[in-house]
Amino acid sequence: MPDRTAGRGTGARVIPLAHEQRRKARKVTPNEVAARARAAAASRRQARSARRRADVARLPSEGARPVYGALADPRLRKAASFARRRLEGQYVVDEYGYDEELVEDVMAPLLDFLYESYWRVEVRGAENVPKHGPALLCANHSGVLPWDGVMLTLAVRNEVPSQPVLRLLAADLLWRIPFLSHWARKAGITVACDADAERLLLEGEMVGTFPEGFKGIGKPFSERYRLQRFGRGGYVEVAIRTGAVIVPVGIVGAEETYPMLGDVKILARLLGTPYFPVTPTFPLLGPLGAIPLPSKWIIEFGPPVETEDLMPEAAQDAMTVFNINDGIRDTIQQILYRNIMQRRSWFW
Repeated sequence: MPDRTAGRGTGARVIPLAHEQRRKARKVTPNEVAARARAAAASRRQARSARRRADVARLPSEGARPVYGALADPRLRKAASFARRRLEGQYVVDEYGYDEELVEDVMAPLLDFLYESYWRVEVRGAENVPKHGPALLCANHSGVLPWDGVMLTLAVRNEVPSQPVLRLLAADLLWRIPFLSHWARKAGITVACDADAERLLLEGEMVGTFPEGFKGIGKPFSERYRLQRFGRGGYVEVAIRTGAVIVPVGIVGAEETYPMLGDVKILARLLGTPYFPVTPTFPLLGPLGAIPLPSKWIIEFGPPVETEDLMPEAAQDAMTVFNINDGIRDTIQQILYRNIMQRRSWFW
């Protein structure tokens, strides 16, 4: 019979068999599993409660009552406050219908995508725009739809923040469109007449005009960037009478937004519009054809033309008005040619 005391005191270790390990291993009961789960859940609740108390300490408050939930987000609080003021009629518009709050909080943020990312508008010569006082911006007009006016307004807003707003002069057709005319008034656009333009300039505002009118915006793609006739120069007469500075503006990029391949004059007469455009996408694609192409835009402000030294009677001098008008037209045409050559392609 073997001696069981053999090896005692010699430092030898007895290794148990595997089944003995399993037998001696401690088993976890279902009750213990549930208890551990409850403890973990309680720990998570305590952590969330601690974070909530820390967040509440940083929340904005209305009076002595803290603001909880979604309205704690400043952007949502601002939107809720804007909607409440609109519903209650607590907003201000000027005598021309311009709604500054609506433009700054709603219109401009939506259009900034087109300005910054879609058309990637590059502004040149912003130092030529007067920081204060009356000024008349004279620009070329193109692109089937007047997106160039919208982008010009944003360019002034972004590059010349000292000027409150650019007051564009729009033709009568815009004011016959019910929904669009309402929003145009809200954006600061006014009727294209000498009386309104003169009054705005005498009040120190900045006014924008497109002397080409529908001749420019509705010209075929084959004549792109070729300025049409500027008319008799009524805007020059207004600038002379008010002593306003005239700033020529060249806009490159609008021509490629809707390449106009043709004009269906019969449909234009039936609809009462100056033209009915045919583009690569309209009317073939229907409403989708109204989506503009992502062309590359350049807006350049040319050197200003001073009229303050001229006597008001010079507005009645046809030769003086013609010379100023023709010189501004030539300046804009040179700006267009120069920027077309510098642009690598239509869309870049």
